[in-house]
Amino acid sequence: MSSTTIKQLILGLFLMPDLVLADSLNQANTAWILTSTALVLFMTIPGLSLFYAGLVRSKNVLSVLMQCFAITCIVSILWLAGVYSFIFANGGELQKFIGGASKVFLPNINATVLTGDIPETVYFMFQMTFAIITPALIVGAFAERMKFSSMLWFSSLWLVLVYMPVCHWIWGGGWLADLGTLDFAGGIVIHVNAGVAALVAALVLGKRKGFPNTAMPPHNMTMVVTGAGMLWVGWFGFNAGSALTADGRAGMAMLVTHIAAAAGSLTWMFIEWKRFGKPSVLGIVTGMVAGLGTITPASGFVGPSGALVIGVTAGVVCFYATQYVKRTLKIDDSLDVFPVHGIGGITGSLLTGVFVSADLGGFGLAEGVSITDQVSVQALAIVVTALWSAFFSFVILKLLDKFLGLRVTVDQEMQGLDTALHEETGYVDL
Repeated sequence: MSSTTIKQLILGLFLMPDLVLADSLNQANTAWILTSTALVLFMTIPGLSLFYAGLVRSKNVLSVLMQCFAITCIVSILWLAGVYSFIFANGGELQKFIGGASKVFLPNINATVLTGDIPETVYFMFQMTFAIITPALIVGAFAERMKFSSMLWFSSLWLVLVYMPVCHWIWGGGWLADLGTLDFAGGIVIHVNAGVAALVAALVLGKRKGFPNTAMPPHNMTMVVTGAGMLWVGWFGFNAGSALTADGRAGMAMLVTHIAAAAGSLTWMFIEWKRFGKPSVLGIVTGMVAGLGTITPASGFVGPSGALVIGVTAGVVCFYATQYVKRTLKIDDSLDVFPVHGIGGITGSLLTGVFVSADLGGFGLAEGVSITDQVSVQALAIVVTALWSAFFSFVILKLLDKFLGLRVTVDQEMQGLDTALHEETGYVDL
């Protein structure tokens, strides 16, 4: 064999990594999770940012965009500095409750280290995007009235004290995972967790000046719909990416996600149409978000029929929850985080225990586990998460209020946070 032929064979090996890494790295799965990571980050910036920014008044548009952007940055650094490690590293004797410190600042991570059959760098980034959007969701509860400095402290402390342990309990091999809790993409870890924190934040900060007697409509519905569309597309990475594989389970998760979103949208629209005489654009996009949040915990466990029921249920339950919180309880959860995400997450997590049954088109319950057993486990995980989130959210907010103050002054609130806190405006009068 000539030296030229040998060189060609060696070069061929480098150009065919599937052959070299077939026993370890799965390139198809890696490509899909890389794509999903970009999609989930796309949900926060620009998706959620535009969705929330359009919903507030024009004098506060930049403040919401700034909050989402800053949360993305600070969570990313905290994730590297230890949050990822204490969720996903082995915690030894404390594993049931918290992870270990071996992955703080990723000391031994390089391009060849794998988590399963994908690079750990990719897994790190994928999970980080989930951690980013969770505190960003809470922004909607205290929009238009919270100090920027207090928001940064709250988001940081909440990530460490609330998100980190709950995420470990369910996704990091903790005690709720041992009990068999089903949460495919974050119905409990993200939506219940953030939704309850949002309710507490709205109660602790109090109402915006003028609420509920002064109308506070969205200032830019075009921006709202644009952000909502980005959320819908990004949610495919959120749910289907959580399969961590490019296979039929990921495909089913994508399908049921879409069905639930469409069903939630139409259900909300028709209820609103019948009740108020006209269907609104705000209603149909909010119904979509409700459908997406509600299917999230179930997305890797149920079939299309189950997704249809879950989506319709989301539209009904979240619509009436929104009306009850705003009109009856008069709680100023500015952008309806708790009734849409919190109630949606609770509803979807409970229905996961029902529609996971193979008899109802799902992927099947664990051996020896009945629907009643699974729903009971789901309910326990919801209650524990809600109590943990409520308690520590309250403590964090009260401490910040004592040492920094939570709310802007009345004059700043009336002026608008864009000018008062950032000395900028979203729009220039021509």
